[in-house]
Amino acid sequence: MPVQKVLEKWSIPVNEVTIGATKEQGGTRSRAIKIGGEDCLPFMSDEGKIPNPPVIAMEVTDMKPENWPAPLEAIYKDVWNDPVKWAQRCEKEFGADIILLKLSSCHPDNKNTSPADAAAIVKAIKQSVSLPLIVWGSEVPEKDNLVMPEVSQVLKGEKAILGIAEQDNYKTLTGTCIADGHNILTMAPLDVNIGKQVNILVTDMGMSAENIVQWQTTGALGYGFEYCYSAQERIRLAGLGGDKLLAIPLLATCGWESWKAKEAKSPEAEFPHWGPAKERGIAWEFSTATGMLLSGANIVSLLHPESVKLVRRFINTMLAK
Repeated sequence: MPVQKVLEKWSIPVNEVTIGATKEQGGTRSRAIKIGGEDCLPFMSDEGKIPNPPVIAMEVTDMKPENWPAPLEAIYKDVWNDPVKWAQRCEKEFGADIILLKLSSCHPDNKNTSPADAAAIVKAIKQSVSLPLIVWGSEVPEKDNLVMPEVSQVLKGEKAILGIAEQDNYKTLTGTCIADGHNILTMAPLDVNIGKQVNILVTDMGMSAENIVQWQTTGALGYGFEYCYSAQERIRLAGLGGDKLLAIPLLATCGWESWKAKEAKSPEAEFPHWGPAKERGIAWEFSTATGMLLSGANIVSLLHPESVKLVRRFINTMLAK
């Protein structure tokens, strides 16, 4: 007697969001990338359609990172004082789909970079790379409310993702994104209800749900991973089940979260029984990223180029018929 497949059918698909705009679309990007659109759980193509595979962003910061582990230093040391060259390397050598620029220098405790100077950095990167862009503020609301409108202006027409919008600070960024035609990144601290509430707040201001990507403060393996996995899984289940304000693509920041873990960054001399530092860090980043993908992430951001290769192979393998 043949075994009958038990297939789950869902109510609505995840929203499809377009990142980047080509010349024909009013921008200057080499391509526009679509995420979302699936009407089934991650990689469950027997149950539905997955029109747009998950994509990989590579993380770039606008200042030299603090206390980076040796495996990352070996790759980025010659460019980490120049975010333009860093972004170019991610595009031309490492095969990124998207560049995620973190404006760390704008933080008042770092360089306190002015809005005009931050916008100049973003403009230089826009002119030097052709990939779609995600621009991430300093996460200091008062400063970002000054910086992000200027950043948005220099990217007008490029359909970037700008972040972050949170429960107590969303109005300025939402208005800016609507005015300049960008997508918005909403944030919640591993809380499904708060995540939905932020999405409600930005849509109430007129932002289309098709221009929202959500971030649930990614936890790396061993450092909140299970909590994040659970939150993203619940979001995806609720969205597919019919909740339109949770049927929104997810971003997971696996790079900078993974390489902060003690097990990933500690030198081999300190813990020789843990194995080679490079292999350990890559394994930590890869494990975090695959877990985030399995729980619903549509974009994973990474740092090490070997992790990019491994994660891309994982995605292709999981989607192979």
